[in-house]
Amino acid sequence: MAVNDDDKPPTSNTGSTKGLVTIKPVKYFKDDAALTADTVTAEVEINATSSTTVREGLDLVAVLDVSGSMRDGNKIESLKKAMTFVIMKLTPVDRLSIVTFSTDATRLTPLRSMTPAAQSELKALVDGLTAGGWTNIQAGLETGLAVIADRVNTKARTANIFLMSDGEQKPGDARQVDPGKVAIYTFGFGKDTNHLLMSDIATRSPGGTFSSVPDGSTVSLPFSQLLAGLLTVVAQDVELTLTPKTDEGDVDTVVVAPGTDYKTTTDATGVVTITFGTLFAGEGRRVVITLTLKDVSATEKEEYNASLAEAQHSYTAQGRPRDPQLPQDITIKRTPTPSQAPGASSKARQVQAEIARRQHAEAIRQARLLADKGKPEDLEEARYKLVDAQNALEDIVLDSLADGQNLVNALRAELVQLIKLMETKDLYEAQGRPYALASETSHGRQRYSARGGDENSDVRLFATPRMDTYREQAKNFEKDPSAPVPTADEDVKQEVAANPLAAISNDLVYYLRNAIEALRAIERIVAPST
Repeated sequence: MAVNDDDKPPTSNTGSTKGLVTIKPVKYFKDDAALTADTVTAEVEINATSSTTVREGLDLVAVLDVSGSMRDGNKIESLKKAMTFVIMKLTPVDRLSIVTFSTDATRLTPLRSMTPAAQSELKALVDGLTAGGWTNIQAGLETGLAVIADRVNTKARTANIFLMSDGEQKPGDARQVDPGKVAIYTFGFGKDTNHLLMSDIATRSPGGTFSSVPDGSTVSLPFSQLLAGLLTVVAQDVELTLTPKTDEGDVDTVVVAPGTDYKTTTDATGVVTITFGTLFAGEGRRVVITLTLKDVSATEKEEYNASLAEAQHSYTAQGRPRDPQLPQDITIKRTPTPSQAPGASSKARQVQAEIARRQHAEAIRQARLLADKGKPEDLEEARYKLVDAQNALEDIVLDSLADGQNLVNALRAELVQLIKLMETKDLYEAQGRPYALASETSHGRQRYSARGGDENSDVRLFATPRMDTYREQAKNFEKDPSAPVPTADEDVKQEVAANPLAAISNDLVYYLRNAIEALRAIERIVAPST
């Protein structure tokens, strides 16, 4: 039975929605293609603005494990501290509901607008949490999803769940729960967690990730990272459409390469649509595609610029209708004397680096599957698989330009940590498996997740500027919980003060790009007659 008792929030941080998500010029793996049948690998990249002045309101349901195992060590106290940090960061535009589960699940609060009074009430509620009972993750997740389904106020709001657990589910099976369109961010707390279950729950939801929280570590840090993203959602329902020019153009098919862990559909005409969901400020999504080209050697003898496909993105923001953006042409030079070698340009090297990253992520997945077999020889083979991935980095990625160095360093650090965590079966099961699963969801979603390794060697792959800020704030909060914590509104003010043009740069870029595209259209019309 629907409750429909969510607080009515004030209007979210509104403003112009133009240019919140942009598409970059398409990059190609090689510089040209043959006149005979050939294939072209290309990268299409979309990016969210780094400005946080316009964002969606956050509806967050924290689904928290308070089973008996949470009494071990300082788990329940660490959870309380992390939730206090979350509450202090939220603003009246944001709403929070708390659901706890043990043998059964309980909705402690409806979605409350985080006014100062509500913050005080919820902090007291969190402070009073106690642990006991079984670990019915299914009941907790179903209750959390019901809170979101029962909302009355949904315009310009992004609905998300934080699901934290430290054990094996009993009773029930949370994999049977349909997340629908709700992103679920899961946190596996300690070695006794069913990490594969928590990862599966996250990846079955649109955009969710799994983060590992090892025994003895704090929950505040991983919570702070995903909270930083959710408090900077600039666009929802983000889609990328790839339309091959099969009739009038040179293309037979367009195929999205493996490693893009988002819903991808292809209609009867070959049009590909990739659904990304939300984008945090400063995030991007890269899609690698393979285009199969027709043999035109019978009719074409000279080189020419071939039109292959069209890439177009769209999104919703501030409750406004979906806004299709200007399409980006995918073209390449076709020539009777193609090089067939990987391109030497900066853009070509970036494509090579992205392909290498995907191969790296696949190597981690394969190593995990080997290690999961449990035999010493399988664990050894898994380590060899990761060493091969290290060698591949040296052979392929290091040839890229300096702008890829941060990526290379992150991938190296990830492999070093994983190899270390696969030294023994016990170490692998306690930390190696959750580290690998967190890495896999991070790479697949192109979104940060906490892997749970050494804090000093934290892999910051896909982290946004706001995440870096919240990481430091969470560290300071752990040292002194009595110190004031800036709210999300205060974070925006600091960012605007540091970069006053950020608030208007989206509009400037949007109108400038429209003007450039208009000039190009005129050029295409005039060129044949000159």
